Order: sequence, then C-alpha cells, then structure tokens
Amino acid sequence: MRRYLLLAAGIVVIVALPFISDNYFVRIATFVCMYATLALSWNFIGGFAGYPSFATAAFFGLGAYAGALSQRHGVPMVLAWFVATAIVAAFSAVLGYAIVRLRGHYFAIGSIASVEVLRLIISSWSSFTGGGDGLNVPILPGGPDYVGALFLYIMLGIALIVFVVAELVARSRIGFGLHCIRQNEDAAGMVGINTAAYKILAFVLSATFCGTVGAVYASWTNYIDPTDSFEILMTLKVPVMALLGGVGTVLGPVLGATAFIIMEEVIWAQFLELNRAILGIVIVVLIFFLPGGLLGVSYRGLLSRVGIVRRPEAPHVR
Repeated sequence: MRRYLLLAAGIVVIVALPFISDNYFVRIATFVCMYATLALSWNFIGGFAGYPSFATAAFFGLGAYAGALSQRHGVPMVLAWFVATAIVAAFSAVLGYAIVRLRGHYFAIGSIASVEVLRLIISSWSSFTGGGDGLNVPILPGGPDYVGALFLYIMLGIALIVFVVAELVARSRIGFGLHCIRQNEDAAGMVGINTAAYKILAFVLSATFCGTVGAVYASWTNYIDPTDSFEILMTLKVPVMALLGGVGTVLGPVLGATAFIIMEEVIWAQFLELNRAILGIVIVVLIFFLPGGLLGVSYRGLLSRVGIVRRPEAPHVR
C-alpha cells in the first residue's frame, strides 16, 4: 500500500509541475513518463514471460514514423496515434509469430536485428520517409508552455493506462501463464499452457504501447529521423530501467525509469564528457547491490549486502 501511495504522490507532483516549475522540469517529467511506459511495456515480454527482448526501439521508431506520416497526409493528430498503434500491433503480431519460437540468446539476437532492419528500410525509402533527412511533423499552436504541459499530461495518461493493463495482466490467468513460462517453459507446455499464444500476446502488448509512445513522441518533438527513432541505446536502456526497479513486477519499471532519468540528468550536468561511462558504472553498482531492484530494497538487507551488518543465520537443528 505504501508503494502505491508513493506512486499517487508522484502523479500529483507531475500534474502540478507545469504550474510550479519551468519547461526544463516539465520536459524531464515527460521523459520520465515516456520511459516508464516503455519499461512497463517491455516488462510484458521481458519480465512476465522472461524473454529478453531488445526490439523496443523497432516498435517505438515504427510508431513514430507511422504517426508522423499519417499526420503529413492529413490525418488528425490523435487519430494518427491510433493508426500508428494499429500498424505496430499488426506488425508485431506477424513478427512475434516467428520470433517467439526462438529462445535465449537467439531470441535476443532476432529482436535486436528487427531494429536494424527497420532502420535501414526507413533510411533507404527516402521518397516516402524522407530517408536520412528525417521528417518534420506539424507543429501545434499555443507556444512551448501550453504544448509542453499538454504532452506531459498525454504521456502521463498513457503511462497510467499501461500500468493498469499491467496490473490486470499480472493478476489474471495470462499473468499466471507467463509466470509459468518464465519459470519453466517446457513444464508449462506439459500442463496445458499454450506457450506460443501466451508469448505472442505478451510480445504484441509490449510492442503496441511502444508504438503509441513513439507516435506521441513524434508529435511532441515535431521532427524525427532514423538515427534518433531507432536508437540502439534506447533498446538497452529500457531493460536496464526494469532491472533497476524490479523486473517482473508492475511498479518496479516505473521506479526504475524515474531513477534512471534523474541519474542520467544529474550525471550529464556534472560530467559532460564522461557522463555515459559514469552512468554505466553507477547502474552496474546499483544492480549488484540491489539484485531485486528498488522494490526489493530493505534497510537491513542493504547493510548486510555491503557487510555492515550480518544476515541472521538459520537456527541449527540437531
């Protein structure tokens, strides 16, 4: 209960942020909501099912381009987001039908290959996608203050929707089936769980919301290009956020994304040239000392981890 009270307090702060702060903090909060959604989406396949997907940037970029191209061809902005979501859902269903039959590192390699394939297609199809020059997306009227607050609330709304869906899945028969797949897929199949169907569903859920976020991101930034939209670093950052918060949980990816974005901004401001190296070291140290993520933190457990206090030993039974 305390965790969800903390989440509610965070939502209140985000809602009030445009009225009490400047555009810089509104922008940071928007990125927090965006990456929290991406981490929650990844958690469907990577956390619940235990399949390490690295295709986040593929679906994010496809959603961004589908939304941007729809708007450039006269589709209203909000409707373009739904069009992009449907396109990504259909694409991920086809891709998932093939890729979920792979396991372990073969699945990981297949998923990350999809990012590069889509990036190359978008880059090469310059007559339609703009190629390496990118695409300009229609700018909303109202000025930076209005637009910044609007997209903050939109990203927050999407994050809340995905959070509720993740809660429902985690408490449902689907969540139980995905948990069984993560523990022992062969045993899950033997007791009657349709493992292929469950994995495809988790893969499509993971991809669909990433596509929605990509479409909204394109409208927010007003410009996209293949390098930014299909960034491999995003594909690596999102699983790290889930691990940092608590993989396989519902609240963990939200906490992990929030902590990651805040650390990234602080380290970037203090160490301009070595920011990525220092951020990587900090994350490795945190994951080492917090193997269960931020949700698994307890004060005494952390102290015992660093050797300040000893873990209580089990009583000796003769």
